[in-house]
Amino acid sequence: MAGWLTCFCAQAQEVSPVKPPILITPPLEDTTDNKQFLQSLKRISQKKTLIGRAVKALVVFKPRRIEGPVENTLLPPAHAQHNYKVVRNIYFKRLDAFGYSINDTLAMPDNRLERLGNALHMRTKQNLLRNQILFREGDLLEPLALSESERLLRQTDYLLDARVLVNDSTSTRDSVDIVIITKDVFSISGSGSASTSSTRIALRDINFMGIGHQIRTNYRFGLSEPQPWQFTGSYFIQNISRSFISAELIYQNTHYYKQQSLHFKRDFYTTNTKYAGGASAGWYQTLQPDYYEQGEEEEGPDDFIRHIPLDYNIQDFWIGRAFRLKSYDLAQDNTGQFITAARFMNIEYTQGAGPTIQSARLYLSAYGYSFRRYYKDQYLFGFGRTEDIPAGNLLALTTGFEDGALKNRLYLGIKGAFGKYQPNFGYLYGGLEYGSYRHKNSWEQGVLTSEALYFTPLYRLRNWRWRHFLWNRTSIGMRRPDLFALDIDQEDGIRGFNSGGVRGYRKFVLNYETNFFLPLTLLGFRLAIIGFADLAWLTSVENKSPLKEKPYTGFGLGLRFRNEFLTFNTIQVLVGYYPRMPQLDGRQDFKLFQTTRQYYDFNDLRFTQPLISEFR
Repeated sequence: MAGWLTCFCAQAQEVSPVKPPILITPPLEDTTDNKQFLQSLKRISQKKTLIGRAVKALVVFKPRRIEGPVENTLLPPAHAQHNYKVVRNIYFKRLDAFGYSINDTLAMPDNRLERLGNALHMRTKQNLLRNQILFREGDLLEPLALSESERLLRQTDYLLDARVLVNDSTSTRDSVDIVIITKDVFSISGSGSASTSSTRIALRDINFMGIGHQIRTNYRFGLSEPQPWQFTGSYFIQNISRSFISAELIYQNTHYYKQQSLHFKRDFYTTNTKYAGGASAGWYQTLQPDYYEQGEEEEGPDDFIRHIPLDYNIQDFWIGRAFRLKSYDLAQDNTGQFITAARFMNIEYTQGAGPTIQSARLYLSAYGYSFRRYYKDQYLFGFGRTEDIPAGNLLALTTGFEDGALKNRLYLGIKGAFGKYQPNFGYLYGGLEYGSYRHKNSWEQGVLTSEALYFTPLYRLRNWRWRHFLWNRTSIGMRRPDLFALDIDQEDGIRGFNSGGVRGYRKFVLNYETNFFLPLTLLGFRLAIIGFADLAWLTSVENKSPLKEKPYTGFGLGLRFRNEFLTFNTIQVLVGYYPRMPQLDGRQDFKLFQTTRQYYDFNDLRFTQPLISEFR
């Protein structure tokens, strides 16, 4: 890494006005020579035969450097000495998507495909990167500015990785030089499909003209009636004029769902952000599942829940203020925050009805405590890129009043969560949330949810790496009329499982997954073998524990692959086995399916706008 402080001025990516002195980069470990199989492939790729050329084009034998977990939010001890020094110069080293590496100063594009990809790619503008960091030339360097700026850069969609470093060799007693190294992803992507029933075309650019704007479109045509076409499009602008306010315009038109909406949002994006807020307006038309009556007269399971039209519009506004708690060691302590927020939401239904549906004005206030820090790790949801792991605590109390067209009622909600990470232990997250309305001296429409996520440390055997995940989610309805609102399909329970008739009121879900990361790269795609075992208990009886029911299960194996230099989602191809499938009258079932959705995700322990607890 130290070599970037000297080499970045000389590699024609971007020339800086002042050259730091030359430092020596330690040699990188070649992790591709440990396997006999890879050595054989290397020998084959060196032959000038058709097979040799094919292997050379498909398999990448570049050395990879794997970093261990490093605490990210707290400044490294070597940087604490620079607190409150003046930022003299900021140097940017912007790397194209293909062939370059943040960790390897000698890496360069070595084939025509990589050079062609870089030629077609428009590199991220330097002004956009300046907007994303928390300091400027001439500023005093705050203790958390380096690590938080690095994390903010990494969390953007258009960057694969980022480093924010102090050049100790050029720093003085009262000033510092900062080096910022970023690596782009190839921002343009597209997909499509064709069948006898329809044709689909999807295009997107998540870094339009290098200025960070995101355009996404998806068009399907050739459908049968009632609507022969479908379209979804969005335009997203992140961090407008360094205000950290984002804007998004969304339009969607399908037979089952229509949406027109505009959103502005500013989160508590760092651990010491003072103000956050948002404003949005949207118009929606959808088909709402009728959770209140069981369609026993229907024969097929897909008709178990009938759908009714539901049209509504929403105007939503909120603002929050964080108060930083006093600390006596700003260099080494990421202090917590006490946060207050208020929200107003107006919902007007123009079509549709139900026991939990009414036009209303909702007034909410929230009070909470948030403590966050971040760690670095790899091979969680990616294939070697640096990933930020949130740890800390969150406690929030929400109170409010609903001024409804049918009835007025109070609201009370409480949420607590924690995240803990240790390199030798792994990561553990736990959260508990409760919310309910108060009407005529009784509580109604309540929900109690809990979540626990654990993943192990990264295990290694030469080039092989693997990790295990365990995830639990519980949702319990309390004095609610929608007895069939919960399902266990796909991301809500068992991956690959899909049944319109399996619904209920309370559920308990347990997911296990193991990932084996292979030491191969095919056309830039990293590979992993995954295995999973999912269990879900569900009941439609109001006061019954779901664990008293017979569980639904799913077991499977598959392959996950992704090219992290491209904007394509991670692709998974899985084979699932489901011993209990209602639509098959209890017969066993195998299913081949693919997905691009990430099954697990971190709860960021970030205080958001005041929320109504979800029943899902």
